[in-house]
Amino acid sequence: MRPVKEKRERALGTKLFLKAERCNSPKCATVRKPQRPGVHGAKRRSVSEYGRQLQEKQKARLIYGLTNKQIENLFTKMSKEQILSRLEKRIDRVVFLLGLAKSPRISRQLVSHGHILVNNRKVRSPSFTVKIGDKIEIRPESKKSKIFDELSEYLKHHNPPDWMEMDKNEYRGVVTKEPAIDVYAISFNVDSVNEFYSR
Repeated sequence: MRPVKEKRERALGTKLFLKAERCNSPKCATVRKPQRPGVHGAKRRSVSEYGRQLQEKQKARLIYGLTNKQIENLFTKMSKEQILSRLEKRIDRVVFLLGLAKSPRISRQLVSHGHILVNNRKVRSPSFTVKIGDKIEIRPESKKSKIFDELSEYLKHHNPPDWMEMDKNEYRGVVTKEPAIDVYAISFNVDSVNEFYSR
């Protein structure tokens, strides 16, 4: 039985990098078996407009680890720019973008397990929103944890977005400005999700 997360990626037909190592290798499920899961997965299926909107909503939920209520609140109360800014500034997203975690899923685990500090204070809520000037780092006691054994080598090949600075030796990042949101770089169609909630 294949992992549920990989089945979800295949069902949505796109890489969501839910499993870091596999998504960056030929072992990635969407590379080895690009068709939808199931015995009839290889057959072409037409998707309705509603179905397409629902798929994009599911992508957003999986990428950012949102509940249905969280994503509904975002898309019914904020503008497109506000939504994307809020999503990119979630602490679990920031930890991933800084390179302190190899995937969004691992990043959420690090935060919820208390391995991450913001301004020297432990943050356990993945939805915590960072702001300009915030310092994000691994808790000193956690640096010896096995989960960070290969972090130094990983960071040699990783660069954070230009709205953050990273001290790769200290495993510490700082938010220096507001993120410049490139809609075309986002892995889901924001307009489709907006349409889903404006029905």
